[in-house]
Amino acid sequence: MASSAHPAFPSRGYGTSLGKLPDRSMGPTFGASTSQQQRETQRLERERERLEKERLEREEQNQLSEEQREEIKEAFMLFDLDKDQKIDYHELKVAMKALGFDLPKAEILSILQTHGSPSEPTNPNTPHHPRLLLPFNQFQTVMTQRILARDPRDEILRAFELFDEGGKGKINLNDLRRVARELGEGLEEEELAAMIDEFDLDGDGAINREEFLGICLQ
Repeated sequence: MASSAHPAFPSRGYGTSLGKLPDRSMGPTFGASTSQQQRETQRLERERERLEKERLEREEQNQLSEEQREEIKEAFMLFDLDKDQKIDYHELKVAMKALGFDLPKAEILSILQTHGSPSEPTNPNTPHHPRLLLPFNQFQTVMTQRILARDPRDEILRAFELFDEGGKGKINLNDLRRVARELGEGLEEEELAAMIDEFDLDGDGAINREEFLGICLQ
């Protein structure tokens, strides 16, 4: 009679390979690495934007004349009363007015909110009410953009007003004489009269706004 015993089957090792759970220890490490990469990418993007902004600002400033750049610097230094290289609302308003930009309060505040930074406390023992202050580099950027955007006719007409004493709408011989004296120019009476004659197109003995614009825009 054949034996009733079954042949032995090879062991499947259920307790080793099939019963082993996947190793999840790499999960948090991978997530942390991804988050770090994202932060680094964002940092590099911010740095790229900052450098691009600075490059554009330099290009704009290079479009100004040396005289215009010096005027911006002088206006800031003149009205930076406490010499901390920052100006507040009132200082900014008069500095911009000196450069030919008489802006309303809302526009001045908008400039400070966009380009300014809060003041720091000077005494830790007293209550601090921060003010928005504008540093020189931001003032330079703001004024450069506004000067470049200004119609050249506006600047010429501002110069006309400096000649036109009393707001007559015309520059006469007395006006030229006064400006020449203030500038220390030793011009003879005949030379001043010749200047009027050369540019006085309507023959009224004076130079009006349109004639002055024509002289400067030639």
